[in-house]
Amino acid sequence: MTTFELNAVHRHTFRFSQTDVEAFAKVTGDDNPLHLDPVFAAQTPFKRPIIHGMLGASVFTKVLGTEFPGHGSVYLKQTLEFLRPMFVDADYEAVFTVISTNPDKHTAEVSTEIKDQQTGKLTTRGVATLMYKKG
Repeated sequence: MTTFELNAVHRHTFRFSQTDVEAFAKVTGDDNPLHLDPVFAAQTPFKRPIIHGMLGASVFTKVLGTEFPGHGSVYLKQTLEFLRPMFVDADYEAVFTVISTNPDKHTAEVSTEIKDQQTGKLTTRGVATLMYKKG
């Protein structure tokens, strides 16, 4: 387990299926055909359906709330930039780096990035601010 301290890095690999995308669309109501209809998506610059940006970014809350720093942490803020599309059944790596801490308030800023494992290119990046459990 990675220690949660300044400059600590945590990595998490993941992928989403078309079933995940369909479930996300149902839960959120975002039924944009860009995510769900291969015929429609074929007409776009992406040539195939893409994952909802927020579905991809949801890995941040999963990891911060369960792995790094883990249970008991509270999300306070998240900035996001969607740089490249993400696709179903592709392998991604989320990389978390602690960039600042305030031990008195038990808060930290964490760089959040998603990289396409095949190309090595960033798809999503941002900064999370969270309150973490006293150690």
